[in-house]
Amino acid sequence: MAFPAFFTQVPRIVLHDGLAELLGASDDGLMDYGYEDAVRLAGHSCPTVAGAWLMTTHALKALYPNSIPERGEIQVSFGEAADSGVTGVVANVASLITGATADTGFHGLAGQHDRRNLLFFNADIAGEIAFTRRDTGASVAVSYSARSIAPSPITMPLLQHILAGQATTDQKRELTAAWQDRVQRILKAGDEPGIITLTWQTAEQAQ
Repeated sequence: MAFPAFFTQVPRIVLHDGLAELLGASDDGLMDYGYEDAVRLAGHSCPTVAGAWLMTTHALKALYPNSIPERGEIQVSFGEAADSGVTGVVANVASLITGATADTGFHGLAGQHDRRNLLFFNADIAGEIAFTRRDTGASVAVSYSARSIAPSPITMPLLQHILAGQATTDQKRELTAAWQDRVQRILKAGDEPGIITLTWQTAEQAQ
């Protein structure tokens, strides 16, 4: 198995996980995540997975400008329902990185390290997702748009050919190259204006 080479060029993020440190999964509690981890979780690399990665990492860097983010201590709220569009895919990536779950996560130990009730949907927020620090209450809403990063014009015709079972091996290779080329361009443009939009929220909005 070989991932596209550009996966390793995407900036990684390190979080501290108190539960991982407590139970010895990491001697210092530090957990290092890369874009390839999001791909392994989703089972594919696409503009949605890239956007989920960018939104989550940008929000955490804004919330923790001078420190390492605390995994398991971040509330994540989505403006849409869990089964709306690609919300579920994005939520899975956000959950992977932050440790936040709705009701399926770890129950905690003596009231500590509970990963449940940290992931919400249909929230009244100022963006697609809101990330809130449980210790300070600081909250930032984030949105993503890849409209300025256009796909190759050959992408959809090739995809339709493949799904119809009519594509050649060479056409399949063309599709994968064109598809991942756009993902790479999106990830490289992550810091450019208009790709990721951050909006600080009030304490009331973060509820």
